[in-house]
Amino acid sequence: MILGKLWKALAAQMNKIANFFWTADPIAQLQYEYDKAVDQMKDGREGLEQYRALVERVTRQVNGDRQHVESLEARVKAYLQAGERETASKFALELQKAKKELAENEAQLKLHETAYNNNVTKIKHATKKLADLKQKIQKYDAELKLSRAEAELAKLAHTFNFDVTTDFGQIEDVIQDKIGLNRAKVRVAADLSGEGLETIKQEEAVEKAMADKALREFEIEMGMVTPETAGVSADDKELGTERARQTQG
Repeated sequence: MILGKLWKALAAQMNKIANFFWTADPIAQLQYEYDKAVDQMKDGREGLEQYRALVERVTRQVNGDRQHVESLEARVKAYLQAGERETASKFALELQKAKKELAENEAQLKLHETAYNNNVTKIKHATKKLADLKQKIQKYDAELKLSRAEAELAKLAHTFNFDVTTDFGQIEDVIQDKIGLNRAKVRVAADLSGEGLETIKQEEAVEKAMADKALREFEIEMGMVTPETAGVSADDKELGTERARQTQG
């Protein structure tokens, strides 16, 4: 009684473990069943080859029996034509036995041929089933992997909530702050690089204007151009003349 209960409890636990491994990786289980069926198919093919060898041996025996019957028939006819009935009768009795044996062997050959053809049909059908099973395993494997990926994506979409109250939201704020700081550094560098440019440009403009004015005055003094063509005012002309007199004095 107690041993029976213990055995049932142990069997239940073993069944539980077996079910766990059975459902843990169903694709691997299907592949195992497929590989086992392939091995059985190989054994069946080898057995069929051996059986075919038997059929070929019986076929040769039947062909030999037929030739023996034909030879005996020819001898019986020959001895009858020669008038030797006693010898012909002996060969006739042997012919009778040979025909009986031929009939038995032909019947056996027919049975063997039928059995062989049936087995060939079964193996072809099983081979097709195996091909379908292999394709189905590949399909199930792809679908199972895809479903797992979809489940993981769904879980990630639910987990990665970038709200400011979550850790992900706080991390995102830190990243944005760092990005803002880096951009600020770039802006400050750009602004500092333009410091004093306006003053420098203004000084360069004033210097250029003074240089142009001095050149026009020189041209007027030398008589190379008139004040009107040079665009110089009368005050500028007088100033240039006065400077020329001072130079000559």
